[in-house]
Amino acid sequence: MLQFQPPGFGQKAVQTSLGKMVYYTQTSTPWLISQLEKSNLPPLIFLHNFGGGASAYEWSKVYPAFATTHLILAPDLIGWGDSAHPMRDYQINDYLTVISEFIHQTCIPPVTIVASSLTAAFMIRLATNQPHLCKQLFLVSPSGFNDFGEGAGRRLPLEVINTPLLDQIIYTLGAENELAVSNFLQRFLFAKPERVTQEMVQAYLKSAQQPNAKFSALAFLRGNLYFDLSLYIKQLTIPTIIYWGEKAQFTDIQLGKRLAKLNPNAIQNFTNIPDTGILPHLESPSVFIGLLIQDLDCRKPTTNFT
Repeated sequence: MLQFQPPGFGQKAVQTSLGKMVYYTQTSTPWLISQLEKSNLPPLIFLHNFGGGASAYEWSKVYPAFATTHLILAPDLIGWGDSAHPMRDYQINDYLTVISEFIHQTCIPPVTIVASSLTAAFMIRLATNQPHLCKQLFLVSPSGFNDFGEGAGRRLPLEVINTPLLDQIIYTLGAENELAVSNFLQRFLFAKPERVTQEMVQAYLKSAQQPNAKFSALAFLRGNLYFDLSLYIKQLTIPTIIYWGEKAQFTDIQLGKRLAKLNPNAIQNFTNIPDTGILPHLESPSVFIGLLIQDLDCRKPTTNFT
């Protein structure tokens, strides 16, 4: 995914219990700084969503804005992008474990984390299990896709997804061809189809075509990674701000407000981002950057769930 990264960002990697985990950080001009200066910057970790073709590219229009004030760490999660793709039946604990390992290998906790959708929901679980890891959470549309016991993510019957060979056909037709990727971004992830660029399509396509990429994608499609976030969000103690694309599909904004109201002590603000879908940071990055700059300052946290 290196060719889809912004100027000055290079690829590095750490070894986790499930294999190599690639991440992107400042490595050259215009962000070329000494190792000492780099070590003094507070880390800011960006974690991408799940779904066919997902990768750290999702955040590549946002994190350069913070490259002079923070050490940027944007990994491809295991099973996605350029990271390892072990052939396994992925489970929630796999991701909680490798994200924890990644934090310990690249930072001195606690750290500030920006994450989206299902991964954002995982961060709530990680922050409740290991609160020492997290300083602040900035979460976009966090959902376990089975919140309040109401399934939101699966679009195909399990018997179809689990049929031998048919699962590969489904993945090939749905994630490994350009037309399908473009259609998925335009119809389901973005509120305004005209905002989908050819670069976005190619970045998602390249990630989806990595060897063994189907295993993590099908684990998500089957619902193996789904859970009820409402059972965990009440336990959250880490200061958290939530953003929600007003026109997000699968998990609409009313769900987000309902989740946020379960813990007004930890959730300091809930921001509706107009005219965006489930990935407002990719669809309207300038707006998201402005909000994140404002909220990282955190001088006047407010709660607004209306």
